[in-house]
Amino acid sequence: MAVKTEKDLPEFHRANWLKAMSAMQLKNYGYTIQILQTILKSCPDFLAGRQLARKAALAKTGGKKSLFSTASFSAMKIQAQIKKDPLEAIDAIEKCLEAEPNNPQLNQTLREAALAANLPEVAAFALETILESSPKDTKVLHELAKHQLQFGQPDKAVELYQRIVEIIPNDMAAIKGMKDASASASMQSGGWEKEETTYRDLIKNKEQAVALEQQSRVVRSEEMIENLLAELHAKAEAEPGNIDTSRRIAELYEQREDWENAASWFTYAAALSNNSDMAMVRKASDLQVRQFDIAISAREDYIAANPGTPESESYEAELPGLRSQRSELALQFARTRVEQNPTDLQFRFELGELLTEHERWQDAIPELQKARQNPSVRTKAMSLLGRCFTARGMLDLAAKTLSDAVAELVAMDFVKKDVIYNLGLVYEKMGDKDKTVDCMKQIYEVDYGYRDVAARVEGSY
Repeated sequence: MAVKTEKDLPEFHRANWLKAMSAMQLKNYGYTIQILQTILKSCPDFLAGRQLARKAALAKTGGKKSLFSTASFSAMKIQAQIKKDPLEAIDAIEKCLEAEPNNPQLNQTLREAALAANLPEVAAFALETILESSPKDTKVLHELAKHQLQFGQPDKAVELYQRIVEIIPNDMAAIKGMKDASASASMQSGGWEKEETTYRDLIKNKEQAVALEQQSRVVRSEEMIENLLAELHAKAEAEPGNIDTSRRIAELYEQREDWENAASWFTYAAALSNNSDMAMVRKASDLQVRQFDIAISAREDYIAANPGTPESESYEAELPGLRSQRSELALQFARTRVEQNPTDLQFRFELGELLTEHERWQDAIPELQKARQNPSVRTKAMSLLGRCFTARGMLDLAAKTLSDAVAELVAMDFVKKDVIYNLGLVYEKMGDKDKTVDCMKQIYEVDYGYRDVAARVEGSY
């Protein structure tokens, strides 16, 4: 059975997977596990979900071993289920692992059930979980190495045998296993076809080929990303001023959706260029703002799914502060971009737009007046200017600005309808009923259902 990825999940479970990741970021480990267990019951081959469930369980328990473990009894009880229904057994084990995620006996039982269910990747993960808390357990290392060799992963087997030899240099079984695994890896890659090639050359060439292949792939697995990050971090330490290396590290963290590290590395790479590379500067700021968006969205989802609970009330109380911090941070970044690039009219528009959202009308006006010189955002800037003038009671300036914007817009699209409607409201405040109705009629002719236009027009007769 092939491992499922996020893309392979049914739409319902894909939505739940996003909720689980959000809950994990909020450190709501119990809710994370609850969602993931539902997904895994339907999709036992979704390895990323199982990995996240274990990570959440370890965080929830603090990685501590239970003083009153029931693992032995649970494992024996589940053992009988494996032959009858291995998938049902896996589901039962998963529930036990919530309390004792790194328990060796439970994970060995998971391995056995996974093999019975033809899920070798899950079986390997079970052994890897044991090694997380006992990295020098050579018995488990041997088991995992044999498993990887049996299921066509000789490269991984070589690494595992190397780890054993580092712990026990005279472990002859590991030395022999490493040679056998290396030979399998070489044959798998077709390396023996070359003449005068030594065993060590083959392994070296294999590693280089894998590294090059990984760097050229657009979509990478978690393991590939980890390998590349390790390689690039080493380069960054050797050459701390290399902008390209820092940028590539940032891009890999972004691909892995590790927004915090991605933002930090984009910020570092931008600083190396003296903030002259605006694409990296922008990426760094956008990712920092995005972290707030994710935190806000996660709280909103949790509140919607769990109304009235103490956690929901706590998250509800946090939302206003988070939204305020998010807005202030976005505004701060927009100001910085304008200060660094005072002639960039797009940045002027973005700052003016944010200032308008914050109802800082007076500060927004000069930015939007400059931005209207940019043809690509001219009408949007004029529309926002009209809003600023209206808010400050400068109705004549608002009417003129919005009228100019209407004259420049050809198609009666959403933008033009919005500008005409706002112009009508300005005329209404000025007490000019005829011009107000005239604006509403222009929209009424093409879009009967737009806002309250129909009621206004029909009520005028």
